Amino acid sequence: MTRRKFSREFKIEAVRLVTEWGVAVAQAVRDLDVAVTG
Repeated sequence: MTRRKFSREFKIEAVRLVTEWGVAVAQAVRDLDVAVTG
């Protein structure tokens, strides 16, 4: 599997969902279709 690359704008909007809109991180991950690894 190749690693996905996200634009700077995408990352900023993802952080904004959590910090400004109060969306739970787990929900933001699902909404944005981002896999958590780790």
